[in-house]
Amino acid sequence: MEILPLLNLIAFFLVLAYGLYLVAHLLYSRYLFIKLGKKPDTKDDFKTRLNLILQNVFLQKKLLKDKKSGIMHIVLFYGFIILQFGAIELILKGLIIGYELPFGSAHKYFSLMQEITAMLILLAIGYAYYRRYIEKLKRLKRGLKSGLVIIFISSLMVTVLGSLAFEQLWLGHEGSIFAPFSSAIAFVFSGIGETAAAALFFFFWWAHLLVLLSFAVYVPQSKHAHLIFAPFNVWYKKLEPPGKLSTINFEDETQEVFGNGKIEDFTQTQLIDLYACVECGRCTNMCPASGTGKMLSPMDIIVKMRDHLTEKGASVTSRTPWMPTFAFPNTKANQIALQAGEVAATAEGAAAVENVYDKALIGDVITEQELWACTTCRNCEDQCPVMNEHVDKIIDMRRYLVMTEGSMPQEAQRALNNIERQGNPWGINRKDRMKWMEGLDEAYTVPTVKTAEDFEYLFWVGAMGSFDNRSMKITHAFIKLMHEAGIKFAILGNEEKNSGDTARRIGNEFLFQQLAQENIALFEGYDVKKIVTCDPHAFNTFKNEYPEFGLQAEVYHHSELLVQWIEEGRLTPKKEVKERITYHDSCYLGRYNNIYDMPRQILQQIPGVEIVEMKRSQCDSMCCGAGGGLMWMEEHEGTRVNVARTEQALEVNPTEIASACPYCLTMMDDGLKMKEAEEQVKARDIAEILADAL
Repeated sequence: MEILPLLNLIAFFLVLAYGLYLVAHLLYSRYLFIKLGKKPDTKDDFKTRLNLILQNVFLQKKLLKDKKSGIMHIVLFYGFIILQFGAIELILKGLIIGYELPFGSAHKYFSLMQEITAMLILLAIGYAYYRRYIEKLKRLKRGLKSGLVIIFISSLMVTVLGSLAFEQLWLGHEGSIFAPFSSAIAFVFSGIGETAAAALFFFFWWAHLLVLLSFAVYVPQSKHAHLIFAPFNVWYKKLEPPGKLSTINFEDETQEVFGNGKIEDFTQTQLIDLYACVECGRCTNMCPASGTGKMLSPMDIIVKMRDHLTEKGASVTSRTPWMPTFAFPNTKANQIALQAGEVAATAEGAAAVENVYDKALIGDVITEQELWACTTCRNCEDQCPVMNEHVDKIIDMRRYLVMTEGSMPQEAQRALNNIERQGNPWGINRKDRMKWMEGLDEAYTVPTVKTAEDFEYLFWVGAMGSFDNRSMKITHAFIKLMHEAGIKFAILGNEEKNSGDTARRIGNEFLFQQLAQENIALFEGYDVKKIVTCDPHAFNTFKNEYPEFGLQAEVYHHSELLVQWIEEGRLTPKKEVKERITYHDSCYLGRYNNIYDMPRQILQQIPGVEIVEMKRSQCDSMCCGAGGGLMWMEEHEGTRVNVARTEQALEVNPTEIASACPYCLTMMDDGLKMKEAEEQVKARDIAEILADAL
């Protein structure tokens, strides 16, 4: 073997070995960091999980919510898969002169596909540059880290085409329509000699190899780690309904801390979330808190937790997370790892390592202000292309603050105390729970579970429907509709307590479980088979969370039954209601339980109603600002969320804003007053509008 090819071969294996070592070190380090978390209790459902992978990894369903960006990413995703075969061939070309993969006469079509794919990737990466640096989309970060991947991918494509062009000149191959772009480059340089062509081939070949390995090393320690972790994240996605939070076992006597105050308190699947984050900003772009000037950014929560995990992991494992270390001598995580290694070697050993890194997750990394700004609308999760779960993490940290530290906003504390004492957040005497009946038409009787001979549905009135003057009108309207439909129903009366949704979302899991157990015992005592409520929060809690505690009843939101009764002919709206209505989707009805069409179907059945959609509607609908317990807390930053949502509604010039949630109705009603538009536009529940049409 000649000396130059031998040296080339030796250099290739040395560079390849070093590159693979760095990649292996980085991946194993992050594996160890993730292992710091608790073992997850995941449900095995191969078929469902496989479908998630097909839909969200290979078909990239979530990415296509932003069609332009989605198409760009699909080109890059499948382009790189296709080019892997070309990459293998190109690497072998530098070791075996003139090598081609054994495709026979079909090789020319393979070459054409490779070159077209390379150009498509260059076009896609050009569009990515345009969106980030020229169009300057607000949700996209700019800077060196964000630009590096554009440089890497562009360099890979250029070096592929350059290598093929100069190989063609070196070996004296004719230009071909099956290699259009490399042939064009070869034509431009056709005057150079064989030696120069060979030198330029190896220049581009080595450049391609070095860029490829550098990119491979860069990926695990950048936001592009999602290329590795996103498929695992999608596979291990929580299969329970999105409206179901995890349950704390209070009977476990070994548990001294409730909630998650440390990064290692999260499960391993929750920690995979952190490395799967693309930093695309879609979550923050749709977040009602972030969009109205609050401190919270769902993306920043994930990124800060990821960086914290990396630093904490470096201190525990003594492994440098940034490689090669000579290129990152001053990074904090590497310094922590080196310091931890030195401490671990001392007499104190592992016990002293804990003092190397003492940054607190809540306080030093994530502020309480961020956690209390979340409305739990889950728009962040609905938008996330890698299926990260932000809300559960925020609730887990709230639980720690509330149950372990006893720290929460004063308004939240007051609401919890009132729920515990009187069964409602206002603290109104529980004996006054049935005063809402005072304004009800005498023609409509309301039996209680004690007085009713038999009933099909238990109507859960809820705190809003019982105590809030505006929401009482929804209660009255729905009772009228049930009577008109000939439905046998009953209420709990003064025995009704609280669903526990507010307590659970604020973070008082103990109070929630106490209420859940008491309510289920009450339901069982009266042999309740079906429950209906006008409150999407209670609906979600009963339907998705109570079954874990033993509830076996069927649970309905009033919109579901109203549609059914109209279809069955029990209700026939005949009176004309000449209103231009825009419908506001409740988060707990829509994103939590996928009920979007039924409220609209009810409005469509009412003569005279014109329905107009807001720019942000259905799954993209913006939260009213009441979820996550924020109904009972003041907003101290930026614009009020309900005002921002009201402004979006007013943009379509409605005469009424319809909703199917008493919380949403209250927030929109207040928003209209703050915009001084309450005389021109009314906020009403679908039940009120339908009742007027009978």
